[in-house]
Amino acid sequence: IVYLSRTNNTKAVAQIIHKEIGGDLVPIELMTAYPLDYQSVVDQVARENQGGYLPPLKTQIENIKQYDVIFVGFPTWGMQLPPPIKSFLSQNDLSGKTIVPFNTNGGYGIGSSFETLRQLCANSTVLTGYSTTGGKEKEGLFFFFLGAKEEQVKADIKKWLATIKIDN
Repeated sequence: IVYLSRTNNTKAVAQIIHKEIGGDLVPIELMTAYPLDYQSVVDQVARENQGGYLPPLKTQIENIKQYDVIFVGFPTWGMQLPPPIKSFLSQNDLSGKTIVPFNTNGGYGIGSSFETLRQLCANSTVLTGYSTTGGKEKEGLFFFFLGAKEEQVKADIKKWLATIKIDN
């Protein structure tokens, strides 16, 4: 289970999935972290997406060939797949593997992110993804998975995993 998380919402979903199915949990980290300021990140990501820039990653999975199923989690950034996830998918040969996307977003949905992931994983089997509303950083709402929201997400993830026939 690899994931990119800025405000820990995607990390929380990754941890819920991990608790349900096990496996290895790996955060995707960049060589140079994005700025802390929200608008600065938005501007930088827009430039990266426009120019096709793939930021270098600190995260390297030496034994990725041993995995048959790889969950890939990320927030929606600018209605697109975040550049660090594009870097991860470009740097790793996932041919023949089953890819399971999951996503958090600020209420606007997945945008083109799942479709871009499918295109970047053209030689893989990409299962139906899971998406939920997380924090709304633009509005100052950061971590969102507490109390009733956390319990609902746990229940939704259990149903989703059963639907795509993934279990431990």
